[in-house]
Amino acid sequence: MTEGTATLVTGIGELTTNDAELGLLADAALVLSGERVVWAGPAREAPAADERVDVEGRAVLPGWVDSHTHLVFAGERSAEFAARLAGQPYGAGGIATTVAATRAASDAVLAATLRRLVAEALRQGTTCLETKTGYGLTTAEEVRAARLAAEHVDEVTFLGAHVVPPDWQGTAGDYAALVGGEMLDAVTPFVRWADVFCERGAFDADATRSVLSAAARAGLGLRVHGNQLGHGPGAALAVEYGAASVDHCTYLSDSDVDALAASDTVATLLPACDLSTRQPLPDARRLLDAGVTVALASNSNPGSSYTTSMAFCVATAVLQQHMTVAEAVRAATWGGARALRRERGDGAVGVLRPGARADVHVLDAPSAAHLAYRPGVPLTHAVWRRGTREV
Repeated sequence: MTEGTATLVTGIGELTTNDAELGLLADAALVLSGERVVWAGPAREAPAADERVDVEGRAVLPGWVDSHTHLVFAGERSAEFAARLAGQPYGAGGIATTVAATRAASDAVLAATLRRLVAEALRQGTTCLETKTGYGLTTAEEVRAARLAAEHVDEVTFLGAHVVPPDWQGTAGDYAALVGGEMLDAVTPFVRWADVFCERGAFDADATRSVLSAAARAGLGLRVHGNQLGHGPGAALAVEYGAASVDHCTYLSDSDVDALAASDTVATLLPACDLSTRQPLPDARRLLDAGVTVALASNSNPGSSYTTSMAFCVATAVLQQHMTVAEAVRAATWGGARALRRERGDGAVGVLRPGARADVHVLDAPSAAHLAYRPGVPLTHAVWRRGTREV
């Protein structure tokens, strides 16, 4: 699409808008102009446009919004993965392997990995990506990661509080003070969010509080890795601090679920990670029935979830986590946007309505149900991102 050109996408068999007024439409159409959706509705009412693309009865949904990834890294950890499948338990300490490789890599190597994974995700319908720092764990390395990420993705999160690096072992409190002080000050120009891995083997409640408090004072939005390896304070702290999301949520108490349901904090589920680490899959039905807002994300990283496939996450959520197809698709689009606070207003993502960003995912199938009905089959037919056709 050239600038100023309006494109009519018609022949849509099923249109998922995630808009309360438009709902789910059959025999629908969209008009895209510039970077925005300018019209959506029944095909028979579609206005004229400069260009016309007939998708011949295929299903259309908003592009995936992957609200939790770790894409600034070097190396890979397939040997650790194989050992885990042979019975070795997963722990946070394996992150140190990636930290060493990332510190040793050049900017060019890290940027090439970022570009490769962003392109891989886009080919599968992901049009909005968050990614985190957290594999540098020194001030200079975290700044480098944040700067590179900001050049390639929509949202960047500071995760200096990923694990305590080997050279700080035994002084976790001092390292948390560095993260919430000098390191935070240095990365703030490149990021919108701060995150803490609140987990055994990573950061306890006191350290988590110190980093979240410092990040809030710096004006950053908050996120939390929580309740992945066992019951802990992560979800409760996320709610207490008004975090946009708490991610993993593998082990939640009834009080955690009640607190999330009464808050604006999104519970982001990472099913590919749970499968890779042989952790229990969270009961999404329990969360949804309680009124919790749920997102699905890939957690793409080299250690515990080396995938960029949001379709795989959707299929897993439907087949193994008791979500309906509509709920899983919404969680992987609107839910991710909500977790990034990007679901409202002009340029919103995760929705297809006038004014939203023109991020469009066309499936080679008549309905979104095929995402779970035909698991593992590549179903992306076409993708527009910011109004430009990419696939």
